[in-house]
Amino acid sequence: MNFIPNRTLTPCQFLGKDLPSMLVAMAVFSVSCTPEKGIKQPTPSLTELSFTVEAAPEWTALFKRSSGWFGGDGIFSIPLNGVDSAASQADGLTMILFSDSLIGEIGKDDSDAPFAIINNSVALLEGTEPIDTAVSFHWAKNDENAPTPLFLPSTPNSNPGEYYWLGDGFVNQERGNDIYLFGYRITTTDAEVFNFKEVGNTLIVLPAGSKPPFESQRQLDTPFYMDGTPENTGSFGAGILVNTEAAGAKRPDGYVYIYGVKGTKKEVMVARVIPKDIEEFDRWEFWDGKLWQAAMLRAAPIADRASNELSITPLSDGRYAMVFQTDAIGAFVGLRLSLSPEGPFGPIIPVWDTTPDVSGGEQRISYNAKAHPHLSRAGELLISYNINSFDFFAEIAVEPDFYRPRFVRLKFRR
Repeated sequence: MNFIPNRTLTPCQFLGKDLPSMLVAMAVFSVSCTPEKGIKQPTPSLTELSFTVEAAPEWTALFKRSSGWFGGDGIFSIPLNGVDSAASQADGLTMILFSDSLIGEIGKDDSDAPFAIINNSVALLEGTEPIDTAVSFHWAKNDENAPTPLFLPSTPNSNPGEYYWLGDGFVNQERGNDIYLFGYRITTTDAEVFNFKEVGNTLIVLPAGSKPPFESQRQLDTPFYMDGTPENTGSFGAGILVNTEAAGAKRPDGYVYIYGVKGTKKEVMVARVIPKDIEEFDRWEFWDGKLWQAAMLRAAPIADRASNELSITPLSDGRYAMVFQTDAIGAFVGLRLSLSPEGPFGPIIPVWDTTPDVSGGEQRISYNAKAHPHLSRAGELLISYNINSFDFFAEIAVEPDFYRPRFVRLKFRR
């Protein structure tokens, strides 16, 4: 495992240098973007975070499988009791969302065994421990009993051939505990690399208590997709913060915050709405850098160099931690700090070097890091990131189970 050396280093300096890696069991960080020594930073700081970080092999192993579901990306986690904070879900159920998923059988000598690729699936986890018998994986099936996605575009704006990749979701306790999750309508293009394009943004509603294959789901076209130049194209649903008392928020204000990402700079935007009004799209507000206002196109960037999926987590000291993959598919899991859900967010604090996970193949990438607060122990933050390859099918032939999430555990130091 590659870690950052145990010394004080500015995130700005770190991200600009090729520092040697150290094989250690744990790394301790105290990072700051303030070059001057001896100057006490304001408390709480947006530039410093004291923590240790280590691999979480038991969580990584939970998704290393050889039968049924054996690969996927995405991995948003939704506590079905609606409370998204550490140690809040010990006996509850978690729904885990995946986008492109691999279904089939693999073994030591049958890497050529047939498998299906479907565009989304889910897992259900009982409790908060990575126990193999506590997790089950779910997808739909067609008339020939072949695997199919759980969610297929069926809104008025949908077109044949489109499919869903999934964004974040939450249990809406102000609307009867229905589950709301974002679906990105995707179409395939003829591009040689990244041969896909988002064409629309959807809210998928799962009635409370419904189970896979979610036959009673509702789908709502939303206006929250920005179509334009590469610098301006974006969508909302990349991450959700439910900042309500019922959700266990530390400083509740009654809003659910929905984060979006746009452009080649991977700029982060934020919207908010009262949970009961989530289907009233004209009641959504967007942060323009100074005020909350109604025009989506006036949403201002609150951070950049992020990834298409991310998380925002309230910390016990009053700060908010944004976790993401630096530069979308960069080698480092990054973290930024803020004093409010809408920012401003401080500089990137490097958390974890994913280089060992991508070194197994020449074209492997790591992407879409995010935290899972309700699956975390008190004083910790469980973080996942995905592994994929630009030469996907060749990699699968060699290592059929490489396409799956990896996990690390961040422990806050007092």
